Amino acid sequence: MHESFRRVELDALADLYGIKLDILDYKQYSPHCIIRLPDEGAARLLIHRCILSKGIYELWGSGSTYPELHEDIVRRTSAIWHKYKFSSFKFEIQSYQAKRSLAEQNNLIQSFRYTGFEGPIRLKDPEQTFCIFEDWDCGAQEPTRVYLGRFIAPSSRTILDTYTLKKRKYLSTTSMDSELALITANLAHAAPGKLFYDPFVGTGSFPIACAHFGAISLGSDIDGRAVRGKEGVNIVTNFQQYDLLDKYLDGFIADLTHTPLRAARLLDGIICDPPYGVREGLK
Repeated sequence: MHESFRRVELDALADLYGIKLDILDYKQYSPHCIIRLPDEGAARLLIHRCILSKGIYELWGSGSTYPELHEDIVRRTSAIWHKYKFSSFKFEIQSYQAKRSLAEQNNLIQSFRYTGFEGPIRLKDPEQTFCIFEDWDCGAQEPTRVYLGRFIAPSSRTILDTYTLKKRKYLSTTSMDSELALITANLAHAAPGKLFYDPFVGTGSFPIACAHFGAISLGSDIDGRAVRGKEGVNIVTNFQQYDLLDKYLDGFIADLTHTPLRAARLLDGIICDPPYGVREGLK
């Protein structure tokens, strides 16, 4: 988990989509971030390609204690409870640095009965999901902050399992971690209609990440072995593995200090991991 990139990823995606984003509360070592967005549509657009966030919720209330939380929920949202009165729903609890027993979780969920929801409780695919978030200090007897949120949309974090290097067919010992490659592609605004270049392409981690987000990509490397591959696997087979070959322009052998690329504004971005003076073998 690359915590130091969480905020900049949100800022980058808001900039990419032209969304007005105000970060109201952010702490590097807390999993919760409070932001202000224009509307629910903007929230869905912002989160849909995030890698470091898990999901986005409409904040219904917060407090340092549960009585404060309930009071804040009534103040903020009582006027809209009727919109969800007959919707199917479920409650979840996420406790950071602590664990609740099933009995404790049930008691906490029951404390929200005043909202008057009459729809069926559905644990699978409910129309509405409400989540109780708790922030705990290590060893504390009570949470330091509690929140209630209505789930809006998930992020793209689940794609990490698809792109994990453990499943990739063509690798070297310096292949870029897939999570960091995808985050970098977000920071660089990789998107459809854009062209990205990696001058130290290796086995293609960065071009693959850019292609996932719709960009066309190409790469070069001074080490011809990396570009050519071996034993039937290479950068092309990596793109084929993810059904992204139509997003791969080509790869070529070149020293960046003597690049054959024309000196013109052909590229929308250069995304790379510069070498450290050590050449690694391929596998």
